[in-house]
Amino acid sequence: MSPTPTDRRARRAVAALFLTNGAVFANLIPRYPEIKADLGMSNAVYGLAVIAFPVGAILAGLAAAPLIRRFGSARVAVAGTIGTALGVLGAGASPTLWMFVTGLLVGGAMDAITDVAQNDHGLQVQRRYGRTIINSFHAVWSLGAVLGGAMAAAAIAVDLPRQIHLGLSAVVFSLVAVVALRFCLPATESGPDAAPDTASPDATHESVGPDAARRGPLTGHLVVMLGALVIIAIAGSLVEDAGMSWASLYITSLGAPGSVAAAGFVALVAAQFVGRVLGDGMVDRLGHRTVARLGGAVAAVGMGLALAFPTVPGTILGFAAAGFGVATLIPAAMQTADELPGLRPGTGLTVVSWLMRLGFVASPPLVGVVADAAGLRVGLLVIPLAGVTVIALSGVLRRRQTPRSE
Repeated sequence: MSPTPTDRRARRAVAALFLTNGAVFANLIPRYPEIKADLGMSNAVYGLAVIAFPVGAILAGLAAAPLIRRFGSARVAVAGTIGTALGVLGAGASPTLWMFVTGLLVGGAMDAITDVAQNDHGLQVQRRYGRTIINSFHAVWSLGAVLGGAMAAAAIAVDLPRQIHLGLSAVVFSLVAVVALRFCLPATESGPDAAPDTASPDATHESVGPDAARRGPLTGHLVVMLGALVIIAIAGSLVEDAGMSWASLYITSLGAPGSVAAAGFVALVAAQFVGRVLGDGMVDRLGHRTVARLGGAVAAVGMGLALAFPTVPGTILGFAAAGFGVATLIPAAMQTADELPGLRPGTGLTVVSWLMRLGFVASPPLVGVVADAAGLRVGLLVIPLAGVTVIALSGVLRRRQTPRSE
């Protein structure tokens, strides 16, 4: 199957939506230290406050399906992007803690809806291509996160006020999304938008025939397998969240200025981008299981050494190792869950996608409480521990990627 010019334009449009989705929130993350200081938050209060973003995502994620059925995935993705940008702007410009939390709740809710819609449209484009391209979209998401983090670092370096910086970001990326809408698949060519099973940004499930049913009995072994896959996905989300919520604060505590402190988050998402670009080839050659074990080891050793011997350059490299190590974990867990015998197609993927968000909710307060009691350096041990957990549980993943028929 050869993609048409319309398909290629739609692929570029979906990539633009993923880019904006990665960049919008990333513009806020490096400004967390100054927001924390301005609002007088302790580590524990800060950890509780920033979970408002994933809580908003959990609360709103299931609303995406009816919206997509009603308005189409492309329109919903663009509207969600604009809503996310406005929520992030509200959080960054907030003069009070409660306004900060409210802005994050709104931004998280809109982000979850955007995630579902852009993945749904991306999978429509993938079906027209006749081969897997969804991972390339998520690599572009990581690239967008790098771009957003770099923009924030530049704004901090020139002392640009948060309101102006985040306002410019909202305008720029909202315009990019609106322009991309023009090149998405027309409803007459893409067909009715399917109601997706999950709100996850890493979903790669494709619909199957209506005759698909349970493929085997539901057993205790199946439940254990699914639970292990959920933990692997949560481990990946814990590492991502540690970079988003705590990297800048920790590097600042080592004596780095704000513009340099942002490099920890940027390094994590940049390395994650590289890992996702290389991930398909590595999985084809080695299998999900071996790639996960190697990735867990890279994250555990890299961040473990950075915490054991704290320096600014070493810590930035440690966050980069963590990002590279977890790059393929969530897609691997989702794909394996989706193929578990005994579950209807999409059920395992939905369970992993939904419960994975618990990692984003639990990580900030957990690290914050530990940081207040024993220091942020100890709190960040969650990263090497997540790597060790992945190594221990990776046996539930497949040894090799099953070739896809086209």
